[in-house]
Amino acid sequence: MRAEEGSAVLTENGKAEPYYRIALVRNSFEVGPVQIGGGRLFLVAGPCVIESEAHAGKMADALQRITSELKIPLIFKASYDKANRTSVRSFRGPGLKEGVRILGALARETGLPVLTDVHEPEHCAFAAEAADVLQIPAFLCRQTDLLVAAGKTGRAVNIKKGQFVAPWDMKHPVEKVRSTGNERVFLTERGSSFGYNNLVVDFRSLPVMRALAPVVFDGTHSVQQPSAAGGVSGGQPEFIPALARAAVAAGVDGVFLEVHDDPAQAKSDGANALDLKLLKPLLEALLAIHAAATPGSEGPRD
Repeated sequence: MRAEEGSAVLTENGKAEPYYRIALVRNSFEVGPVQIGGGRLFLVAGPCVIESEAHAGKMADALQRITSELKIPLIFKASYDKANRTSVRSFRGPGLKEGVRILGALARETGLPVLTDVHEPEHCAFAAEAADVLQIPAFLCRQTDLLVAAGKTGRAVNIKKGQFVAPWDMKHPVEKVRSTGNERVFLTERGSSFGYNNLVVDFRSLPVMRALAPVVFDGTHSVQQPSAAGGVSGGQPEFIPALARAAVAAGVDGVFLEVHDDPAQAKSDGANALDLKLLKPLLEALLAIHAAATPGSEGPRD
């Protein structure tokens, strides 16, 4: 099946399907061993920022063990620099050069594809030496030079929907990346601004954006309370499972979760991170929902 714009979902033979059937997207591609948009749910997970080489390795090992057991494809994520922290005093990470070295070593040791944020056009080519996916932060999703530079690397590009952008307007960032000849682009929903210091998720955005590109749901930033905790962002992580379950039921290609083994001590976004010990039961629930909601989808592979 494939997704069509508008209210109807059509099969390849042109037959209309019931509205509760979740179609596959048209623009699928591979990131290493992970297929994006091919009908099999995948996970993007890791700490918000590289806190140290040892911690990144520890988290990658733990995530790989859990996802291997559940047979869910994994892209490891961690940022070398968090340039959009609330306070100038907040921890940003090891920086471009050291962060790319750490990510490259981690990718070689684990065999996992890796994702990292890029904030400046000049960083894209260097970050692409280690990263399989370059992620455009939500606040920067309209920055043409950054999108084009990321697209020109040939790496997959994940564009996070800005908290201030309507889902149908994400066609413009997608077109900017594709203007480089790079078709390997996907979108991530992470909530929309709802008054001050709060976000809300409009689940209508998922099918709207899936008409443009594969879509990932970010269950952790969607519960963030931006700048609400005295110079840092707060969060409501108790709602991560509910929102993630709803998103998978509504139809997404992947799930994005910032995961930490000790959220209270995390150096970035700990207030909205998922505790590592809660990851496996959540993934088990998400896989069951995905299998039920997506007829014909591929289940776990041996």
